[in-house]
Amino acid sequence: MASETVSESRPADVGLRREIGLIGATWASETSIIGSGWLFGAFLAVTAAGPAAIYGWLIAGVMIVILALLHAELGGMYPIAGGTARFPHLAYGSVAGISFGFFSWLQAITVAPVECFAVMTYGSYYWHSLIKPDGFVSTTGFIMTIILMAIFTAINFLAVRLFARVNNVITWWKVIIPCLTIIILFFKFHPSNFHAGGFMPAGIKAVFAAIPAAGIVFAYLGFEQADQLAGEVKDPQRNLPRAIIIACLLGTVIYCLLQVVFIGAMPADQLSKGWLGLNNSTITAGPFAAVTALAGLGLWATILRIDAFVSPFGTGLIYQTSTSRVGYGLARNRYFPQPFQWVNQSGVPWFSLIMAFVFGLFFLLPFPSWQSLVGLVTGASVLMYAGAPLSLGAFRRTLPDAERPYKIPVASFMSPLAFIICSLLIYWSGFNVVWKLGVCLAIGYIIIGICMAFDAQRPPLEWKSAYWLVPYLIGMGIISWMGQYGSGAPPLNTDRIPFWWDFLVVAGFSLAIYYWAIFTSLPREESLALIARQSGQDELPDTGLHH
Repeated sequence: MASETVSESRPADVGLRREIGLIGATWASETSIIGSGWLFGAFLAVTAAGPAAIYGWLIAGVMIVILALLHAELGGMYPIAGGTARFPHLAYGSVAGISFGFFSWLQAITVAPVECFAVMTYGSYYWHSLIKPDGFVSTTGFIMTIILMAIFTAINFLAVRLFARVNNVITWWKVIIPCLTIIILFFKFHPSNFHAGGFMPAGIKAVFAAIPAAGIVFAYLGFEQADQLAGEVKDPQRNLPRAIIIACLLGTVIYCLLQVVFIGAMPADQLSKGWLGLNNSTITAGPFAAVTALAGLGLWATILRIDAFVSPFGTGLIYQTSTSRVGYGLARNRYFPQPFQWVNQSGVPWFSLIMAFVFGLFFLLPFPSWQSLVGLVTGASVLMYAGAPLSLGAFRRTLPDAERPYKIPVASFMSPLAFIICSLLIYWSGFNVVWKLGVCLAIGYIIIGICMAFDAQRPPLEWKSAYWLVPYLIGMGIISWMGQYGSGAPPLNTDRIPFWWDFLVVAGFSLAIYYWAIFTSLPREESLALIARQSGQDELPDTGLHH
């Protein structure tokens, strides 16, 4: 009977329509992966770590593939909207669900502003007043950013089937342009560039630092978008795992080759001081377009500047979509106010979509440039990703007989490894990013607490399954403060833990937290009760239009 309960009680979403196929789901993830990261990541990585930045892309690619495989299993098990925000809720109850749900929402809501900043930076080549001399967005740039985010929101009011068609067209362009750029720049290849100033001029430590700080991890973000839209994917048990894995592998190959050709195509006269001394404002404002123009390919440089609008536009568009679905999912869990799950007649969670626009604007002023916001987005994303290995480990322990269309091999090894990966990515972000992320989390907990206090049907707080969460967050903050990674002037970390030993400290601490979390996860009966509570069998969609 237990196995029958598992197979029959599956969480479902009310009011959403399953109209996205395999290609649409794959492109939802791919359009998030191929965004502004490809426009800036290769330049920032090589100027931080030298040509050895290629190792950073490979290391991060392997890490992201591992995380993607875990999300593929979870998405196939429970294809629900805003899945990354809701898996921990089903495995650990409300306290962990609130935390990881907010991590997911924070990550999603900050991406659209980042993509808008990318458009403004490249656009400054033609409209100089968009960016100030210090590289920050000007007042004009802020106004144009707000207009662009409003356009993202307006397009998202289309029915999901029509939206998927629009997104598919944009994504084909976004994938084709980088691929053609790789082919074209291979004909301008200078192998000697890989030794200009040394292959690894800043050492291996700089390679690891570049993974979050130079936007490498940020570039890979987005593979989970198919999970966020799972409530609208046709045949999700079959299509979701395939979409996530295909998108992730394709993105990894494209980014690694882009880094190779960017290094090889740079004119030698720009590297007289090596890669770390490269200081050309034209290249900084539009790396690939500038290198292409310097190589004598003016027409293709123009196309890349057009793509500098299309690629971030597509990514910002899909993240505005996913933010509204994450907000919908959190309202379904009764963490966010119930208006967040109001849907219109086209199946669009319209109130959550509008709030995604409003709250996204709050991140513009404190982080007035692409790179300044990327660190925060990366940290929030990795915290969100950390919920997947914890949820998968808990489900394997308490629901071993649940239907799994895709099962990650050697889950008992891969799941804790994925959690260590998340902790290392947070650590490499540096304490200057970690403390800002901590402030955002504290504010988020206060807001959610106030919202839940006024909800008469709020879920009970299951503290016993989340005692490990506070020690984990505080512990990572302390390790980051005592560790080797920081940024800014001056960096706030203390360097008290020696290099390499710091990796062992992070890994050991992560394993202790992981097994503590798995041991205290919800019992089978309580997880099944939460799943059944979200089955949607007796609910009618609330459009909210009468409010």
